[in-house]
Amino acid sequence: MAHLRWWAEKVGKNSVIPKDNIQLGIEHRQYVTAENKAKHVDEQTLTQISDPYVQMSLRLQQTFGLRREECIKFQPAYADKGDHLLLKGSWTKGGRQRIVPILTAEQRDTLNQIHHFAGKGSLIPAHKSYIQQRNTYDWQCQKIGLNKMHGLRHAYAQTRYEKLTGWKSPKAGGLTSKDLTPEQQIKDQWARQIISRELGHERIEVVRVYLGGVNKR
Repeated sequence: MAHLRWWAEKVGKNSVIPKDNIQLGIEHRQYVTAENKAKHVDEQTLTQISDPYVQMSLRLQQTFGLRREECIKFQPAYADKGDHLLLKGSWTKGGRQRIVPILTAEQRDTLNQIHHFAGKGSLIPAHKSYIQQRNTYDWQCQKIGLNKMHGLRHAYAQTRYEKLTGWKSPKAGGLTSKDLTPEQQIKDQWARQIISRELGHERIEVVRVYLGGVNKR
């Protein structure tokens, strides 16, 4: 609808499309459900992935909470800046480069593995295009029952939230925002802003999908 409204504005036909989606029978988008979609892939499961590029992409996705496209196009020689990753705009949703901190020994170990594996290349084999490797990624995951690996980003967000605040997020069984003290609410909002930037979201309310709770505006 946003694209259609942009078109209507450009051709001088604003009145063609109602401003309220309800008039078109489109309900308000629901961001938050009670279900916790966080996922973690253990080492035994990862070794069932026969394509080594896909296996490395999943390790990266789990450790840094990257999107599928980002963890496939990833070039360690470019992205690894020592204390943070710098993601190219051509890898990210919306074309905006993004910084993700390197904070743990696990993250460094994962990057070292990827450096050794990919060298100056990416996590796309030289004989394949991005689309071909994305199809391989999807097929390899589905073959062993790893569907909707976006859940790895949920797990990353919840782990970061607990590290930043000292308590679990509502989706992980922690207190909801209304149960926090005023001081905790300030820390909650601070953590959500950080996580929103790390995940590449412009709007902090989207982080509710990963963490649960209610964001103040």
